[in-house]
Formats: sequence, structure tokens, C-alpha cells
Amino acid sequence: MVTFRALGPFEAIADGETLDLGGQRQQAVLARLLVAGGRAVPVSVLIDELWPGGPPAQALSTIQGYVSRLRRALEPHRAPREEAGVLVSAPPGYALRAKVEDVDSWRFEHLVKSDHDGPAATLERMETALSLWRGPALAGFQELTWAQTEATRLDELRLLAVERRADAALRLGRTGPMIPDLEAHASAYPLREEAWRLLALALYRAGRQGDALGALRRAREALRDELGLDLGPTLQRLEQDILVQAEHLDAPAPAAGGQVVEVSAPAPSGPAALRVLIADDQALVRTGLKVILDSEPGLDLVGEAENGEQAISLVQSARPDVVLMDIQMPRLDGLAAARRILAAEAPPKVIMMTTFGTDENLYAALRAGVSGFVLKTSAPEQLIAAIRAAVEGDALLDPAVTTHLIAAFAGRRDPAAPEGLSDSDIDLIKLVARGFTNRQIAMTLAVPEQEVADEVTALLRGLGLVDRAQLVVLAYERGLVSPGSPGA
Repeated sequence: MVTFRALGPFEAIADGETLDLGGQRQQAVLARLLVAGGRAVPVSVLIDELWPGGPPAQALSTIQGYVSRLRRALEPHRAPREEAGVLVSAPPGYALRAKVEDVDSWRFEHLVKSDHDGPAATLERMETALSLWRGPALAGFQELTWAQTEATRLDELRLLAVERRADAALRLGRTGPMIPDLEAHASAYPLREEAWRLLALALYRAGRQGDALGALRRAREALRDELGLDLGPTLQRLEQDILVQAEHLDAPAPAAGGQVVEVSAPAPSGPAALRVLIADDQALVRTGLKVILDSEPGLDLVGEAENGEQAISLVQSARPDVVLMDIQMPRLDGLAAARRILAAEAPPKVIMMTTFGTDENLYAALRAGVSGFVLKTSAPEQLIAAIRAAVEGDALLDPAVTTHLIAAFAGRRDPAAPEGLSDSDIDLIKLVARGFTNRQIAMTLAVPEQEVADEVTALLRGLGLVDRAQLVVLAYERGLVSPGSPGA
């Protein structure tokens, strides 16, 4: 029996001995098959991904030689004409045959994604999963794009496991021992709101109310400095609950028999998970987006499209709530697809993704009624915020996108606001055009968020506009915003 280890330096072990898998590129063949999770990988894909700068003339025979030597290393006692049982031929390529428990990365993912029966079982599973890590995943293959993508995905699952372990420990009343680990986790990943929630809750339960509030202040500073965002609703509620010392924050009380009884109020049944469709012609982008969606509670990926035609078809069959649409794709580009999707009855929200397209494309997409613009390089938190803002009827436009759009309209003369608008109305339009959400506008103007939402709705009604995107277009067309204007 051979076991494989990818959560650290790549290794194959048999009878307690580390096998000699040859040079790095030969090892990379086996590692790439492992990443495929048992599915066949065509030889053409292996060649392209092992030699990203261009394959040698004898690439096919080189791959075949690698496979032959790897088979001898993995199954040294196999008869010459006997079929391989580990690294098998699977036309038009090869596949790795192994059990989940024999591959550390497969076992890790299974443990993290499995349903758990209560906090004790969750804690045990997460401890087991995290114990499998020996260093950065697929160490030694960092220069290969497929290995980078898989390492990123696995590391995102590792962070999720760290947080699930901490959450389970807190539910079991094991507060004190978790604080140092949570401090390190939140400091290393300051944009993960779940890390700050767990740290603040642990500190509060340890009798350190001031430190708990201090942790939330640090979280707010990190989010504002990096993303220009305030705390999310969960952390804002936690902050208020700490200030009033809400009873449901208290640690669970041990009951007879050593079991733990949760004293917090039962969580209300929340809304159904938001259904998200990804449309992008780049496989790496789709993989990165899937990692983000998998790690965010309440979001379900319901399909992937490689071009605009596929996106339209999947919208009709999968009925997503939100479509993440690349603005430029083959066959039918994202802009044309967005127009057709939004023209249908009861369409989903569409958020455009760009790295930047032309000014005309960005402007046309706004006129089509999309519910946000994000850069593909945006932080995961920015993408999640855009999805949630779109579903709530708000809109999030990445500040870099708004600056780019505003610059395109900088040469317009004679700016003129529509008649009948007050100065406060014009100020509100300018903030909306800058990509501010209702929450950010409320913080800027020091007014309740609901008041902002009501005023935006009244503006749309008064101007005869359908949605927020049209209000942004109006601001650009009338010259109400320009590079460097207040609120940039």
C-alpha cells in the first residue's frame, strides 16, 4: 500500500519508507494526477502544464518515460505485463488510483467538508484534519500554475478548519486555550471577519470585555485600511451585544454527566443560501472564485460558464440569484450576455468582473443595469460584499473602477444637475456614483442606513430611473463627478 502526502513536501510512502520518485518534473507528473482527485488527465494537458514556457520536441516520449519509472517506484513487485494498479492508463491520459484515506490532501478535504454531529465531533475532525499539515501544500512546485491554484484552495480550506475548530471549542466551553491561537490567526489574516468574531467571543467569555472590544476595533481598522469597509453585520451585532453584556454570549454551562448545554438563544432559521453562477473564460479565475464561494457560508455555486452563450443557458436552467460575469469572453462577450440576461423576466443580479475593459464597455454595462463592478484582483471580502449588496438591492462598484469611469467623463463641459434636486440630493448622487454602498454613505453622512436607503429610492422614483446603476450613469453624463472631487 502506498500513501501520498501533498500537505507539505510532496512524498509517496510504502512500508514506512519514502519512495524515490525521481526528479522534480517527474514528481510533478504524479502530483498533477493527485490534484485531479482520481480523474484522468490527458497527456496533452500534462505536457502543457509541466512545460508552461513551451514543451520540448520529445515531450510525449518524456512523459511516457516518467510514467514508466514512476510505476516501477510505486509498484516494484508488479510483473512486467501486469496492469498498473496505482498510476493507471486512462485514455487519453493517466489517472491516480488511491483511497481517500491514502492521500493526505483528499482525506483533509473530506474531513473539513463532512457533516459533523455536534461540536465535539467537529472539534475531533478538525484536529485530525489540521494534524495532516506539514508545511505549505505541494511545496516544491510553486512555479507551476496548477500547483499554485491547488495550494491556494487547500490553504483556504485549512483556514476554514482552524475557524471551525475554534468555534467548536468555544461551544464546548474551552475558551482560554483557544485565545493565543485565535490571536495569531486573526493577526495573520486580518481581513477574515470570522477570525475576529471568534477571538472577541473567546476574550469576552474569558472575562476580558475590554480586550474583546479592542479586538473588534482592530478588525474595523484593518477592514477600513485595506478595503474601505466597515465591520460586517455579524461583527457589528457582536460589538453591541458585548457592550450590553447580552446573556446569549455567556459560555455554555456544563450539565450532569460532563456534557455541555448551550445557553445561547437558538439561531433563527436564516434565508436560503444565495445561488451564484460564475461566467469566465479563464479556468484559473473560475477556480479562485470557487475557493472564495466554498469558504463563505450562505453562498452556493450552481454552475460555471466559459462564455456568454453558456451563461445565458445556465441562467435559464439553474436560476441563480447572482451571476459573476467576466466583461470580455469568447463567442458571446459578457456585456452582450448581461444585456440578454437582464432583459428576461425576473432576472438575477449581474455583477461584472474586469481587469479593465474599455471605457465604452464599462459605461455600456452600467447602462444595461448591472448591479456592481469588481476587479478580478479584488480581495475576497470585496467580492462577497458585492454579492450581498447586489441581492439587497444595493450596488458595490470597486473604487478603482469608478475612478476609471469618472476619468472618461472628465472632459465634459457645462455640468448640470437635473432640475428640482437639492444640494443634499446632489451630494447623495455623487456618493452613489463613487461606488459607496448605503452603509458607507450612512457612515459618511452620520445618518441611519435606512434613511439613506429611503432617500436613494425616492431619488430613483423622482428621476424616473429603474435602478442604482442608472443613477450612476446620470452622474457621469451630467458631469456631477470628476477625478479628485470630494469623496474620492
